[in-house]
Amino acid sequence: MVCGVSTTLAPTAPATTPRRPALGRRTRVLALPEARWALVSLLAFLLALTLDLTGVTAWAYGPLYALAYAAGGWEPALEGLRALREKTLDVDLLMIVAALGAAAIGQVLDGALLIVIFATSGALEALATARTADSVRGLLDLAPTTATRVTGDREETVATADLAVGDVLLVRPGERIGADGTVLGGEGEVDQATITGESLPVLKTPGDDVFAGTLNGTGALRVRVDRDPADSVIARIVALVEEASRTKAPTQLFIEKIEQRYAVGVVVATLAVFGIPLAFGADLTDALLRAMTFMIVASPCAVVLATMPPLLSAIANAGRHGVLVKSAVAMERLGEIDTAALDKTGTLTEGTPEVTAVRPLPGSGLDEDALLALAAAAELPSEHPLGRAVVAAARARGLALAAAEDFTAAPGRGVTASVEGRVVTVGRAGTAADDATTVQVTRDGTPVGTLVLTDRLRPDAAGATAALTALNGTAPTLLTGDNARAAARVAEATGLTDVRAGLFPEDKVTAVRELEGAGRKVLFVGDGVNDAPALAAAHAGVAMGRAGSDLALETADAVVVRDELSAVPAVVRLSRTARRLVLQNLVIAGTFITVLVLWDLIGHLPLPLGVAGHEGSTVLVGLNGLRLLRESAWRSGTAQEA
Repeated sequence: MVCGVSTTLAPTAPATTPRRPALGRRTRVLALPEARWALVSLLAFLLALTLDLTGVTAWAYGPLYALAYAAGGWEPALEGLRALREKTLDVDLLMIVAALGAAAIGQVLDGALLIVIFATSGALEALATARTADSVRGLLDLAPTTATRVTGDREETVATADLAVGDVLLVRPGERIGADGTVLGGEGEVDQATITGESLPVLKTPGDDVFAGTLNGTGALRVRVDRDPADSVIARIVALVEEASRTKAPTQLFIEKIEQRYAVGVVVATLAVFGIPLAFGADLTDALLRAMTFMIVASPCAVVLATMPPLLSAIANAGRHGVLVKSAVAMERLGEIDTAALDKTGTLTEGTPEVTAVRPLPGSGLDEDALLALAAAAELPSEHPLGRAVVAAARARGLALAAAEDFTAAPGRGVTASVEGRVVTVGRAGTAADDATTVQVTRDGTPVGTLVLTDRLRPDAAGATAALTALNGTAPTLLTGDNARAAARVAEATGLTDVRAGLFPEDKVTAVRELEGAGRKVLFVGDGVNDAPALAAAHAGVAMGRAGSDLALETADAVVVRDELSAVPAVVRLSRTARRLVLQNLVIAGTFITVLVLWDLIGHLPLPLGVAGHEGSTVLVGLNGLRLLRESAWRSGTAQEA
């Protein structure tokens, strides 16, 4: 057990298509036996402590302490015994023995606290593991369970699992595509953000590739199945996440890296402290008391608390500022990174188009507001992202929109509607040099102006990339599934030079592993299903939370709840501060343990003094770690980033 506390932008599908996994499928906290036992242990401890402090008889709170020991300690004790059977010794068993030893010499509260820490740690780790597994399973729900197969003139609904290479599917507007394949007929705009991260739907015509789980927005498509459903891109994403999670280096806190040797050393030393004097004729009671004193002063309570308070305080501080760090292990890993890789859409950008320029043509008789209102009136019935962006821009200016009649939409070409008796067409005119999308507005067949839309860069994107560069000494790498021109525009605006565009999820994993193969510890920041494998493969992963996919949020080590990209370098700096405090605390705890142990071995350490020294060191390192709860701990990091 680790001495720590652990814990796509796909559009909303129509009612006829499968939705993302319901929240009911997520593992509930109390569904886990570890959580139930930890809760019993914690409640019993708190009630016993309350009665103890009020000065009532020990018969009132003693059974509650015993319940806390039993509920929280039986599982780590069992695991420790199993480890002994495998001829290994870990801190689990040592903690239990130390807790029982403390109780044996009257320090019941000290032992119970140690038990509760361990039980709570195990419960939260079990929950984090279960939630990640839930999301990996739920990812497959992005692909529909049924598809419409066309055989000659006959249509039939079949399970996607029964599809074979060569089958022809009919994909209607609003349906998800059932398998990876090639378009044979029809045109439609497909939202494939779950796979490539592209912010806008992509026009698909005969000969184009499509992917299982992506959403057909407009126009019916006839698709030939080119891959077995078990080998689709979405299925490979699941496999990549699971593989990366298995092969990622074991997550361990610093102290755990030495726990085996420490545990063995303390046990051997305790036996020696008891046995050697006894062999030379010492009194049994005196030898046992000295050994118990040694066990107490050498027990790693202060060492455990040396590690946990700084990391937990940093987690709490980050949480107050909109960053959810899932465990003490994750907080420690964030401070170890020395290079960063960033997704584009939804991470550096906001992931939705925005009108950035309104350009009426000379002689049209329209000003900017009139042109925007005309286009928005025609787009009002549209569900296309560009249309919604035009309507949103008009409403942001407070413009009144006329009613539209005879609305029609043509995939890849735009919309046409009758507005106040005039035929208005709004259609994509092309892509500007800076990768902005240009929309042309015509009235009765005559062009009257253009609108320019872009995927807006986050206001703090440039500052965040500069801060990460300052922290690591190297600029972040941009990894995106979007096209090269879109990537170049964002890279230029944020000062990035290492740009890799057109990447599939497995390509992002390869890029992360290349960086780590060069000796780097990579922080990956992303938001979509297509980012989840890279989030799992990286040394530390951070997901943008507001629009992040379930899988990305569960796979990441931390989630930026408020979508403030500037919080990423701030939490990295906070983590590094926490790690420095951990080292300070380990020095303090180690010094106390060394002095008390030597005193007990060389001289005669009175038991009350040994307990006082042990508890004093525990309190001291605890208070030192709590310094990171202060507001100034976060502000100092953000001020330095600025």
